Amino acid sequence: MIDGVKTKKLVKHLDDRGFFAELIREDEPEFLSKFGQASWSMSYPSVIKAYHYHEKQDDLWFFPSGNAQVVLYDLREHSPTKGQTDVYYMGENNPIMLLIPKSVAHGYRVLGEKPAVIIYFTTEPYNPLEPDEKRIPWNDPVIGFNWETENR
Repeated sequence: MIDGVKTKKLVKHLDDRGFFAELIREDEPEFLSKFGQASWSMSYPSVIKAYHYHEKQDDLWFFPSGNAQVVLYDLREHSPTKGQTDVYYMGENNPIMLLIPKSVAHGYRVLGEKPAVIIYFTTEPYNPLEPDEKRIPWNDPVIGFNWETENR
């Protein structure tokens, strides 16, 4: 696992009315040291949204609907896991929260035949005048990740 990345398995409390689950609490500072913004986005099947990273903010991702293949790549110069790639399968089939530290590149591919919805929290609000969004192409040769599904 890339240094500083954390996951939290969500617990669903089920009954005959449906379910309830907590995403993040203020007494879990290891997952979000500071609240900056909450955002909500949807992507269509097979879409790849990759890569980007931030220099000032951490991200905390959750996919409540659909499923996604999430890919992280550690860009941090002094990290013990510099250059490491990690893959997470997230969504309704695996409801987890994923903390992505600053300077770890991240992106995802929507899996299956339905859109994926992502809700994410950041430690800094988005500033359109000075966006903390650095881009890397989805097919960057340094990262070298194969986004195609392997048939086994």
